[in-house]
Amino acid sequence: MKAAEARILLTGAYGGIGEAAAAAFMRAGAALMLSGRSPARLAAQARTLLHSTAGHSPRVEWHCADLNSTVALASLGEAARLWGCNVIVHGAGVASFGHLESSTPEGMARVLQTNLLAPMLLTRALLPHLRSLPRAQVIYVGSALGGIGLPGYSIYSASKFGLRGFAQALRRELAESRVQVQYLGPRGTRTAFNSQEVEAYNRATGSAMDDPALVARAMLRMLEAETPERFLGYPEKLAVRINGIAPALLDGAFARHRRSLPALPQEPAERAGDSAARASSFTTIH
Repeated sequence: MKAAEARILLTGAYGGIGEAAAAAFMRAGAALMLSGRSPARLAAQARTLLHSTAGHSPRVEWHCADLNSTVALASLGEAARLWGCNVIVHGAGVASFGHLESSTPEGMARVLQTNLLAPMLLTRALLPHLRSLPRAQVIYVGSALGGIGLPGYSIYSASKFGLRGFAQALRRELAESRVQVQYLGPRGTRTAFNSQEVEAYNRATGSAMDDPALVARAMLRMLEAETPERFLGYPEKLAVRINGIAPALLDGAFARHRRSLPALPQEPAERAGDSAARASSFTTIH
């Protein structure tokens, strides 16, 4: 689909990649419905986009939505339907990095809800509308970590592997329809998404990072070429291919990544003692 024909619902619109993508889509002539959690930031972004395309009949709307709320998701889906959305770009996401033991159940649930379940629910809500159109597209912005599992990214990779699997299965499910399903897997990108720990990890492991504008250009090309799946960056693209064929071959390739993880917090002495005592009592019982 040509950008000028696209009416794009973009979630995560004012994030690093989202902001760059919105600008790229707008310059190419697309209409946009921006979505995020902050009304003030969405309104400011819409004004900036309108100003940047003055004289070119720009079309920008915005709709505030917390993707962790099923009520808000339903409202967003209905607003996008009434607006005439024919493309969804699922760009919203939250980060997760570090040892699994350092995570919390609440944090794990939030990552899976935002990165995986919310795109699934929003797609489900809009699919009857998209099916009714002459042409429609759904683009899932995943990650190279949806094709390669790295130490420190167990939870994040789970969400992105899940998103990629969902996109792949849905693409095949809708193969005879007029709805195109696509998955884009950027590698590390220079945005505020990255914590200081992630920046240190990337430096220690020599992991390259791309500019958000590069990812935005890839997204625009994907929209217009209707490419089913694309990963960005080398050697990440090669690693995804190898991992898909024989993942165990890569198990030994990430020792430096494992050693570069932030240290685990030390367990307090009294808690360590309690744990040892509990372990001892269980041993006695068994």
